[in-house]
Amino acid sequence: MCRHLAYLGPPRTVHELLYAAPHSLHVQSWAPRMQRHGTVNADGFGVGWYPRGEASEGWTPEPLRYRRAMPIWGDASFADAARSIASGCVVAAVRDVTAGFGSEESGAQPFRADRLLFSHNGAVKDDEALTAAFAAPPPTGAMDARAPVDSAPLFAHTLRLWRSSGDLAGTLAAVVGHAREHSEGRYNLLASDGESIVGTAAGDTLFVLRESGGGVFLASEPFDDDPGWYPVPDDSVVVATAHGTEITPLR
Repeated sequence: MCRHLAYLGPPRTVHELLYAAPHSLHVQSWAPRMQRHGTVNADGFGVGWYPRGEASEGWTPEPLRYRRAMPIWGDASFADAARSIASGCVVAAVRDVTAGFGSEESGAQPFRADRLLFSHNGAVKDDEALTAAFAAPPPTGAMDARAPVDSAPLFAHTLRLWRSSGDLAGTLAAVVGHAREHSEGRYNLLASDGESIVGTAAGDTLFVLRESGGGVFLASEPFDDDPGWYPVPDDSVVVATAHGTEITPLR
């Protein structure tokens, strides 16, 4: 239902990460190559990034974010501004709205709270059951957990577990497992705490690219034809840091 991407590595401009590649997230908004559900991603977009030059020892700055309830190709002003935004950690998504939900800006991802950025590519079959299980009471300081979209309960549960454990990979794996107890669905989750990027392959495609220069990408589909891209097996969680990449089963 969407396409998303996360990057961790040497600082790059948001324009390079979202627009420059031949099959960039920008292109995937109207011409995805591997999308199994839906055809275009024109119902909004968002990008979150961690500011450069503000981190100190043992502390990661809270992310900044830009979202719009319009196709990414329709916002030429952001495409221009993105040339001046550089970061070593970025999460971005283009949206194909889930049936039954609106396309207002509050549903565009990534969601954020504290140091966390979060995106969901997929759809929940029984949103009411998931909302009843995960959404109330909403976690403090997280307006995105109240957004009118099926991803919001997943974000609420993610934030609670991550705040209590600090284990982002374990949190996303647990959220997928708990969600499946209440509803069928596609639960490809993507998140970052500024120091790692973590994704689940749970019903849709997810790929990894680790570059020789130290950068690593997690993406719904490759944005170029680099032979280094490789798929994450379904029902897996992948965690990428500056030191390496590890893939383990969800169960």
